[in-house]
Amino acid sequence: MAVPFEGLDQLQEVMGVTFLDVGLLQRALTHASYVNENPDWMWGDNERLEYLGDAVIDFVAAEHLYHQFPSWDEGKLTGVRTDLVRAEALARFAQQVELGQHLLLGRGEEQSGGRERVAMLCDAYEALIGALYLDQGLQGTCKFLLPFLEAGLGEVVDDVPARDAKTRLQEWTQAQYHEPPSYVTVQERGPDHAKEFTVQVYVLGEVRGEGAGRSKQIAEQAAAQVALKALLERETKLGSV
Repeated sequence: MAVPFEGLDQLQEVMGVTFLDVGLLQRALTHASYVNENPDWMWGDNERLEYLGDAVIDFVAAEHLYHQFPSWDEGKLTGVRTDLVRAEALARFAQQVELGQHLLLGRGEEQSGGRERVAMLCDAYEALIGALYLDQGLQGTCKFLLPFLEAGLGEVVDDVPARDAKTRLQEWTQAQYHEPPSYVTVQERGPDHAKEFTVQVYVLGEVRGEGAGRSKQIAEQAAAQVALKALLERETKLGSV
């Protein structure tokens, strides 16, 4: 039987999240096949968390698309959401945080390559989101999940120029100031397998946003999102004066 909570500090470091109840995280990583072979395992399997996480991901994606693309009708919103949270996409999200290596699997699942199987990784990512929602609520879940969804939009929405925060910020600054934003990596921390990057975005020579993530791309997206929101709010206030 596996040692409870072994390796979970590493996973939380990669995620940039610290669980208040690490038992929830342990359950999210436990496949039913492991529990079947280890009936004394007290944390249970991840199937209920998977059910919850699936609903949370759908909701967060739907709300994000609703606000980001106000001109889209219900049909297009639904189609893009479906593509954005399809099994292959969620499996890639799982791979970005090295989720597969932390799963507890039965011998059969282990031997058949379960750690790399798309369906397994998708289910595990949904369970992870379910656990995070129970542990830290919707706000904490969105903070972790939205950078993945933002990055994934670039692959899903090929026909929309404003498909991600970086693109939208560049288009906006070019239109307003005739000058693109620039990004500077101000911090790298953690071991090579679990790097976290902090990036600042400059507009007209001033820092307008900062973001962090497990890759420079995710950190840049997060920084661009902050900057875009701040600049649009500033323009709205100036316009109302």
